[in-house]
Amino acid sequence: MTYRIFPRFTLRPSAAARRWLALASILLVAGCSRGPAPPEPEPVSSAPVPVQVARVATSTAPSFQAVAGTIRPYAHAILAAKVTGTVASTSLVVGKVVAAGDVLVVLQANELGARVSQAQASLRQAEREFERERSLEAQGATTADSVRTADDRRQQARAAAEEAAAMSTYTRIAAPFAGVITAELVKPGDLAMPGRALFEIEGLDRLRAEVQVPESLAAPELGSTLNLSIGAQLVSGHLVEISPAADPVSRTRLAKVELPADAPARSGQFARVQWPAAQKSALVVPANAVSVLGQMERVFVVADAHAHLRFVKTGAVDGDRVEITSGLDAGETVVIAPPFALRDGQRVELRP
Repeated sequence: MTYRIFPRFTLRPSAAARRWLALASILLVAGCSRGPAPPEPEPVSSAPVPVQVARVATSTAPSFQAVAGTIRPYAHAILAAKVTGTVASTSLVVGKVVAAGDVLVVLQANELGARVSQAQASLRQAEREFERERSLEAQGATTADSVRTADDRRQQARAAAEEAAAMSTYTRIAAPFAGVITAELVKPGDLAMPGRALFEIEGLDRLRAEVQVPESLAAPELGSTLNLSIGAQLVSGHLVEISPAADPVSRTRLAKVELPADAPARSGQFARVQWPAAQKSALVVPANAVSVLGQMERVFVVADAHAHLRFVKTGAVDGDRVEITSGLDAGETVVIAPPFALRDGQRVELRP
């Protein structure tokens, strides 16, 4: 058996390699070592803070339901023709303010003029016949019955003349009240017929909010004051009308709330009326017990002589009290006007 003997080699690192290994060892040790400990939180001051407190109370207050409606004027009319004729001229301009009695449309109907002439001629003839019969009666040449018959014909002729004169006035259509023109429906040359609308007009005063009230809501007494919002404005009005019958389709009743004369409203505007609903029970606290931080509302609740921060949600404000919809329970104690330095968990001292 033959053995081969290999020479033994020993690897020795160079000086540069030894320096890199030493540097890596130092960095490894430094990375594994612990850094400086974080600072301890500052302890809450042990000195009690004097505060005033109030209890969370339960209050029964009326609730309201917003009912949508539309602003309408008390006076509104759609004028139509009563006779057939051609529109001769108009003074219609949408938005134009007119006075009561202003003639706005003139119709041309020559046959009405002819009817007036015919009726007046018949009346003159009937009056002559009546005078003749009465003269003959005085001479004994006719009977009293003939005189009465002549008088009846005279009365009929007079009524026909008055009717024809009245018909001729229908060719001039005037504004029935002071207001503003809201729609122009004819032009000169158009044919006007009985029942065809000519223009629309609305009054400028006595505006009302017309609302459809759900039948489930009770109706307050007529004359009751109701609050309503028109855009960004809040006004108060008076209930002047409410239908006793509900619509079978919508299950609502029409109600009208009259606005004050200086209300910032115009016809056709959207409005919301705060309609009385059933009373509700709510939790209330003094308004200055609630502080606002950004978009969060908070209070300090006192328990075991310590103040505990509590986030809440508020509701309606009534004077110096505010409704709490969530975050508190009845009977809890809250800090009134909490000091700026008060912190969560800090000891407090109750002051009257």
